[in-house]
Amino acid sequence: MTSEKSAISEKPAISVNPAISGKPTLIHKAELYSTAVGPSGYPVGGLPEIALAGRSNVGKSSLINYLINRKGLAHTSGTPGKTQTLNFYCINDTFYFADLPGYGYAKSSKADRARWGRFIEAYLSARRELAGVILLVDLRHPPMESDKMMMEWLSHYRFPILVAGAKADKVSRGQWAGRITGIRKDFSLSGETPVVAVSSLSGPGKEEIWAWIGERIEERALIKDKTRILNAENNL
Repeated sequence: MTSEKSAISEKPAISVNPAISGKPTLIHKAELYSTAVGPSGYPVGGLPEIALAGRSNVGKSSLINYLINRKGLAHTSGTPGKTQTLNFYCINDTFYFADLPGYGYAKSSKADRARWGRFIEAYLSARRELAGVILLVDLRHPPMESDKMMMEWLSHYRFPILVAGAKADKVSRGQWAGRITGIRKDFSLSGETPVVAVSSLSGPGKEEIWAWIGERIEERALIKDKTRILNAENNL
């Protein structure tokens, strides 16, 4: 495992997080917990994890920085396909963001793409702490085949999913509703799966995403409570 910690202690951001009494909550702690190349680098302790998936250079790291109002926590690269690790960020000692390697970069070798695919699949299929997945797509364009394959895979395993239409600042606000409708159609989404236009530059989408994250954390806490009660009853 390669591990690096980078605590951020600048002025706290205020984000809406219903996981804590439905009130605005300060992001008082955000740090890079580990850069993992396998399960030995994953966090221990059982905190819920929210994974971010998407094509290379779609803006996963930028979204993390935007949500916690930090510029430099998650490293953004101008070179698509460069990130080959699974980066875990601990937020408020409450949950982790899991930034998955980007997929679909055409200039990567076939062997590299296959290796990254196995890496992502191994995490998503076996990680019990995974509470939900944010799938980023480029709002300017229809989802690509690799996006559709990822959505089919996530839907097969019944993960809670939020679709974030990134780079919304590059699309006129009057076109957002139509683009979101198009994403829903291309992914064959039910009304239960939220699709949110988001931009780290112009500001939309933050409260909706935090509300969804809060719901996932609450659901995971309820599951753990029920499991604890059942185990206690079985031991009587």
